[in-house]
Amino acid sequence: MPEMLTPTVEVRRAGERQASRLSWLDSKHSFSLGTSRPDPANTHHGLLVVHNEDLVQPGTGFETHPHRDMEIVTWVLQGSLVHQDSSGHSGVIHPGLAQRMSAGTGILHSEKNDTYGLTGERPTTPVHFVQMWVLPDAAGVTPEYEQLEIDDELLGGTLFTVASGMDRHRDASAIRIRNRYAALHAARLRLGQQITLPEAPFLHLFVARGSVGLEGTGVLSQGDAARFTATGGQRVTAVEPAEVLVWEMHATATV
Repeated sequence: MPEMLTPTVEVRRAGERQASRLSWLDSKHSFSLGTSRPDPANTHHGLLVVHNEDLVQPGTGFETHPHRDMEIVTWVLQGSLVHQDSSGHSGVIHPGLAQRMSAGTGILHSEKNDTYGLTGERPTTPVHFVQMWVLPDAAGVTPEYEQLEIDDELLGGTLFTVASGMDRHRDASAIRIRNRYAALHAARLRLGQQITLPEAPFLHLFVARGSVGLEGTGVLSQGDAARFTATGGQRVTAVEPAEVLVWEMHATATV
């Protein structure tokens, strides 16, 4: 990480994201890794290299595909997403459940809108989720999978640590990721509720639903994001019921 960082807050509006649209998928990409139009100036922020907001139609999804040396965290906003991988793990991810996959030496997996295979019920609505990738501390580790239900009360009105590899969150985070410099926090806010952002060399605030007021910046609406460098501590206030995701990062990627 550079020794000297200039304090900045950069707002990225929802409509500025690259998009991939297929008959079954509407995907918005905050970064250009893996997109059809790579942008050398927008490959990552801190350790975060992928931040996709996806809407997958009923009975469809991502067929089996490979990943390697990446920490992948999935957060469902609406509906149910079925995960199956080559290590024998399977599960149904729904709102309020944290899921992490460490791709490590290599793993194959699929992600589909809730299918007959695991629930016995035909999906009728799209599944809406955010998938986020951070680089691991070390390459070539054994692939792992973890998911855990998070109590609604823990997410209500406070910034709760969903996933972390940082020592200071060892007993507080819902799930672990294999990067000791990164943590993901989430909060569901009622009108007027307020949280304070952590201070870190790199932060990424994403408004998953609703809208919030960011101290010193203005209103961020659904799909908007703010990238913080060498700053933090700002207050975030819900101007309507909202859900936010915050990455706290104490190192940066080289991609």
